[in-house]
Amino acid sequence: LLQVNWQAALGSTALSSMELQRMADLKTPLVRVRGKWMHVSSEDIQAALQFLKKRGQARATLSEAARLALDGDASVQGMKVAGVQLEGWVRDLLHQLRHSDAMMEVIPPPPGLQAQLRPYQERGYSWLRFLTRYGLGACLADDMGLGKTVTSLALIQRDWEAQPGRPVLIVCPTSVIGNWLREIERFTPELPVMVHHGGARRKTDRFIAEAQQHAIIVTSYALIHRDLDLLQQVLWRGVILDEAQNIKNPETKQTQAAYHLRGDYRVALTGTPIENSVADLWSLMQFLNPDLLGSQAEFRRSFSAPIQFSGDEGATRRLRQLTAPFMLRRMKTDPAIIADLPEKTEMPVYCTLTKEQASLYAAVLHQMEEHLAVAEGIQRRGIILATLTKLKQICNHPAHFLGDHSKLPGRSGKLTRLDEMLEEALAEGDHALIFTQFAEMGELLRGHLQSTLKRDIPFLHGGVPAEQRERMIAEFQRAESGPPIFILSLKAGGLGLNLTRANRVFHFDRWWNPAVENQATDRAFRIGQTRAVQVHKFICMGTLEERINGMIEQKVGIAANVVGSGEGWLTEFSTEQLRDIFALRPEAIAV
Repeated sequence: LLQVNWQAALGSTALSSMELQRMADLKTPLVRVRGKWMHVSSEDIQAALQFLKKRGQARATLSEAARLALDGDASVQGMKVAGVQLEGWVRDLLHQLRHSDAMMEVIPPPPGLQAQLRPYQERGYSWLRFLTRYGLGACLADDMGLGKTVTSLALIQRDWEAQPGRPVLIVCPTSVIGNWLREIERFTPELPVMVHHGGARRKTDRFIAEAQQHAIIVTSYALIHRDLDLLQQVLWRGVILDEAQNIKNPETKQTQAAYHLRGDYRVALTGTPIENSVADLWSLMQFLNPDLLGSQAEFRRSFSAPIQFSGDEGATRRLRQLTAPFMLRRMKTDPAIIADLPEKTEMPVYCTLTKEQASLYAAVLHQMEEHLAVAEGIQRRGIILATLTKLKQICNHPAHFLGDHSKLPGRSGKLTRLDEMLEEALAEGDHALIFTQFAEMGELLRGHLQSTLKRDIPFLHGGVPAEQRERMIAEFQRAESGPPIFILSLKAGGLGLNLTRANRVFHFDRWWNPAVENQATDRAFRIGQTRAVQVHKFICMGTLEERINGMIEQKVGIAANVVGSGEGWLTEFSTEQLRDIFALRPEAIAV
C-alpha cells in the first residue's frame, strides 16, 4: 500500500481545503483565486470538498497508482486527475515500467533450469522476475509455441532455489495437465510437483501440509471454484493461470474463484489476451492487477465501447499505455524473435455444394423464415443459432445433418476436396491435422478415412480419457510408424498440444473465431517445427460460410490494435440482414 496525498486544483492552481470551503460559502459561479477570476460550478466545488474529506490522506494499491500515472485521462469518482507526482521507489518503478524495453536488465536463468533459453525467452524471464518482485501481475502473451511454459518454469525454479517451502499454484485446462507434467520433468526435474485433480485428490488439512512440501501444485479451472475454500488456505508464492482466456468472462464461477486466490504475485499465460472482444482484457487485468482498468462499468464507458464500436484511436492508445507495462507479446512471424521457424501459409479452400446439400440448405432457410416471422426475444435468438448449426452441418455433409449413418462418398463438396488434398499431401510425405468443431463430424471423418486409407486414424475429442489421449499424441508424434493423419475436435485439441510432426492443418469446418482457430493451428506451427506449415480453411462458397468469413476477417484488426468472436453476435441482425447472410447463391452449387 502507498500513501497518497490528494490535492484539488482549479486550472493549474492548487487549492487548499480552506480555499475550497471559502469558495463554496460564496455560492457564486465567479470566484477570485490569487488575483484571477475563474468560473466554476458550486456542484464541482462541493464534489471536490467531499472527495478531500474522504480521501485527502489515503492509501492506494500499486495497481491504482499505476493507473493514475499511466493513464493520461484518468478520473476518480468522477473527478478528473490533472496530474500525478511520484516520489521514492514508486517513481523509479513506474519510470521503468514506462520504458521497460530500454531499461530491462536481462538476468541469466537459474542454475537448476535444464534448458538453454532463447534470447527472447531470457528477456521474458527477466521481465517476469522484475514485475513479480514488486507483487505486480504480468501477462505473458507470446504466440503459441514460443515457450511460455519454460519461461514460467525458469521463474519458479529461481524462486524455489532462493526460498524453498513456498509453492506456486498452476491452474490450467484439464487437457493440459499432462503437458505441464512433461515440461516440468523435462526442464525443472528437481522441483517437487503435486497434481490436485481427480476424485482421489486431498481435500483436508493434509492438502495444506503436503502442498508446502512441493514447489508446484497443478490443478484445473474446474476445481478452483469447487475447492476454493481449501486453496485459499495456502498463501501461494505465486498463482499462474495457463490458457488464461478461460477467465475472460468475469461473471463465471471459475473467474470469480481466480480473483480470490492468494499469492505474492499473479501471472497469466495466453496466446490470445483478446479472444472475443476488448472486454476480455478487463477480466484478465482484474485478476493480475485489480483496479488497474477501473471498474467494469468505467472500462466499458472509457475503452470497450469507444474501441469496439467506433474504432476510437485515442481510447486505443490510452488502453495500450495502461496495459503495455504488464503485457509482453511476441509473435512467431517476427524475424527478430525467432529466425529458425519455417514459414506458415494460410489459404482458403473454396468448395461447392452437391445438389443434395443445396436442397437441404434451401429447406432449412425456408423453415427459419417461417419461424422467425412469429418469434421474438430469446426464442428468436434460439432459432437463429439452431439454423446456423444446421447450415454448417449441411455444408459439411448431408449425413452429418441427417444423422442417418448413410454412405459418405460423392455427397459433399468438402469431403471430396479433402480426399483429393489428403491424397496429394500423403503422396508428398506430409502429415496432417484435421480440425472440426463437431464430434459427430469427427467420427464420420474417422470412419471414412480409415476405410479409404486402410489404417487406424486417431480422433481426439472431449470424451477421450487422459491416458488414451497421451497415447494418441505419442503415437502420432512417432517419426516412422505414427499415423499420417490426426483428427481433433477444436475444443479438446485446440490448445496445449505439441504436434509438430504435422505440417498440414485442415480446418474442415469453422468456429468463426480467428483466435481459437489460430490456437489450433499452433499445435503444428511452433518451436520444433522444421517444415513449412500449410493451413487450409474450408469454405463453401455462395453460402453463409463465405459471407461470415468475410465479416470475421474485417474484425480481426481490433484485437491486434490493442495488444474474434463466437457466433452469438449473429442473433443481433435483422431478419432481412440474416436472409442476406444465410442466402444460397448460384455459385454454391456444383454443375
